[in-house]
Amino acid sequence: MNGLIDRLRSIVGAAHVLTEGDLSAWELDWRRRQPGRALAVVRPDSTAEVAAVLRACADTGVSIVPQGGNTGLVGGSTPDASGRQVLLSLRRMTALRELDAANLTVTVEAGYILQQLQETAAAAGFLFPLSLAAEGSCTIGGNLSTNAGGTQVLRYGNARELCLGLEVVTAQGEIWDGLSGLRKDNTGYDLRDLFIGSEGTLGVITAATLKLHPLPAAQLTAWATVPSVEHAVRLLGLAQRQLGAGLTGFELMGQFALSLVARHLPQLRVPLYQDAPYCVLLENSDDESEAHARARFEALLEAAMVQGLASDAIVAENLAQARQLWHVRESIPLAQVEEGLNIKHDISIPVSRIPQFVQETDALLAAAIPGIRMVNFGHLGDGNLHYNVQAPLGMDPKVFLAEREGEVNTVVYDSVARFAGSISAEHGVGTLKLDKMQHHKSPVALALMRSIKRALDPRNLLNPGRVLLP
Repeated sequence: MNGLIDRLRSIVGAAHVLTEGDLSAWELDWRRRQPGRALAVVRPDSTAEVAAVLRACADTGVSIVPQGGNTGLVGGSTPDASGRQVLLSLRRMTALRELDAANLTVTVEAGYILQQLQETAAAAGFLFPLSLAAEGSCTIGGNLSTNAGGTQVLRYGNARELCLGLEVVTAQGEIWDGLSGLRKDNTGYDLRDLFIGSEGTLGVITAATLKLHPLPAAQLTAWATVPSVEHAVRLLGLAQRQLGAGLTGFELMGQFALSLVARHLPQLRVPLYQDAPYCVLLENSDDESEAHARARFEALLEAAMVQGLASDAIVAENLAQARQLWHVRESIPLAQVEEGLNIKHDISIPVSRIPQFVQETDALLAAAIPGIRMVNFGHLGDGNLHYNVQAPLGMDPKVFLAEREGEVNTVVYDSVARFAGSISAEHGVGTLKLDKMQHHKSPVALALMRSIKRALDPRNLLNPGRVLLP
């Protein structure tokens, strides 16, 4: 392997091939569940260097694990424990290649931070709508490789819908330049969509051309209490009818989830959470004026309370208050970390069936494990729940995870299947859901996926052990 290390140093520079010291920033996943050990952490700063690194690894048969901001939640971007995999970090690839105002597109490299892209777009008078809790550190390459979702999918779609073109390095070290800003191109198979969501198993995304949108004239945020998930779904329908495309976000948060934020992050003021089993967070964007947006928003909330869909509501008076409300919502995962190890589920269910799913699955879990605590929250507007499970009070969270995770996952994923849902909505498959893929995807779908994998990466060098079993 020394020959490979020397070759990698000649490609990216000795300072950017890390083999010693504390490499936990790359080798340990965000949830701290899967510590690995890399042969080397390699940090290229250009597509040409990425291609040369992949050619070197292909020549020696060494597998590669691509990584962006290392904020993933399913163990998809850290090396295994063998010490034989190259960790390919794309964080140095941060160039803004082009912002085309007339075409409403921006082209950036894979290491560009999501929040930085939001700010770059806003400074130019545009909106890049992808938004999620890890936006201060996650990268565009990682967002696309996992087809990230977030809080505005309801109106703007997942990362896939925001991408027009890609630049990708193949397993053989060849560069595909598909950085098209075209919205129409019917020339054969859509290779872009093949690589988006593939979690680095088919190719390494090095740059992307993304859609921009005009900045809304006004953006307002409201927080409301609701008596049940069923009432939240009915409120969603009312909001869609009255606000139309102006409804850009609709989040559901259970009382226990919010109580964790209040307990572990007391500097955040959590409004109204003790008054109802669930709260919802709504966002309304308007192209006319703030006065127009506020009038429509207040009319919606008044109608919701008249119809008994909401029991109380507040509308943020300014941007600072709106950010505070969103910060509460986005801090639920951090509060869970403080509470202790937990079992996470990123699932999607048809919106109409979510109330029954929650009622039945809550009951199944409570019967199986008395005292179990449900941390239920997520993007109700697009059917995506983070249906997380905390150990009963007094039970060691590590013991709970070690002894009951398999049982809990079986209950939840079998229930997801009964309600025609998906076991992964926006986080991907990685390694944590690898075994479940065999039970919850059809044999035909799995066979097609394996055919694609064999065609593009016949030696299984790109992120092996993720998404698909051989």
